[in-house]
Amino acid sequence: MSLLSTMPDPAPEKKSAPLFSAEALLLWYDRGARALPWRVPPSDRRAGRRPDPYRVWLSEIMLQQTTIAAVRGYFLDFTSRWPTVADLAAAPLDDVLARWAGLGYYARARNLHKAAQAISGERAGIFPTTVAELEALPGIGAYTAAAIAAICHDARVPVIDGNVERVLARLMRLETPPRDAKAALRAALFATVPERAGDFAQALMDLGATLCAPRAAACGLCPLRPDCAAATLPDPTLYPRRPVKAERPIRRGHAYVMTRSDGSVFLVRRLDKGLLARMAGVPVSVWAATRAAPDYPMPGAWHRAGDIVHVFTHFRLELTIWHLAGASEPPADGWWCRPEELANAALPTVFRKVLALVLG
Repeated sequence: MSLLSTMPDPAPEKKSAPLFSAEALLLWYDRGARALPWRVPPSDRRAGRRPDPYRVWLSEIMLQQTTIAAVRGYFLDFTSRWPTVADLAAAPLDDVLARWAGLGYYARARNLHKAAQAISGERAGIFPTTVAELEALPGIGAYTAAAIAAICHDARVPVIDGNVERVLARLMRLETPPRDAKAALRAALFATVPERAGDFAQALMDLGATLCAPRAAACGLCPLRPDCAAATLPDPTLYPRRPVKAERPIRRGHAYVMTRSDGSVFLVRRLDKGLLARMAGVPVSVWAATRAAPDYPMPGAWHRAGDIVHVFTHFRLELTIWHLAGASEPPADGWWCRPEELANAALPTVFRKVLALVLG
């Protein structure tokens, strides 16, 4: 039986009994906190070193819908090129998008740049400290605001990402998918947040990423085992309950690759709004449920190079790739990109797949 079956959704400010021992979790974290380039270790925090809000914010934005392994290199590159929020604000947006290319969810990069300019300009370079002020910045939602406020300022607020959702669902043997019980999860965790709120939030994230992983639960090593309802089961990984997934729709279209005799590729800039806004790419058709006949952007001896599939969050894209070699005068506004410059172009993964098919 779920521990939430008779539990109301109280307002977050009304604390009830703690869900588990925060002290036990923090002792575990103090012994083995993961070393991450944006994190201040607990020993350093005790010595008085405070986290840099810029680095915490940057990491949290990058980590949305992405893994630490994928983000680490991007984070180090960004903080090397733009060590402060003022540096990022002063950078051209196209440069930011180019360095973000391949990380996905490109609206994050555009909002990151907008928020950096707001902090550097309107706020004179001073980061907000409260959840409400942080949420007012572009691209910062409830979770990210809570994470920054807790990690940087020890704000005693619940910080719940996917890893933490999983830990809580197992602790409580939550019988509904976590996304359907967010208010109850927040209320339960709020009652448990200690004074060391920043370390506490990061400790829960670490626990979910290591001992309480999606397909394995190392209950024998977990500091929260005495309070965990799922730990008494033969298979704790039955939790969290998974929602029924809606079928991902399919869109189809064409991509047109034009190359010159010197190997240069013709690229265009996508529109300022919409999917992959302002990113570089090759000309494409409309992406629709039904694939129309190809409408080549210029006359020539086009040949079919093959097909690729790319999965976005909300749809699956199936593209037929057409290639025109020896092109000279392009049909639309754009530019020729030499092969050695492609690596630094602001090309999303889908267009890198397209070019890999043609160029090898």
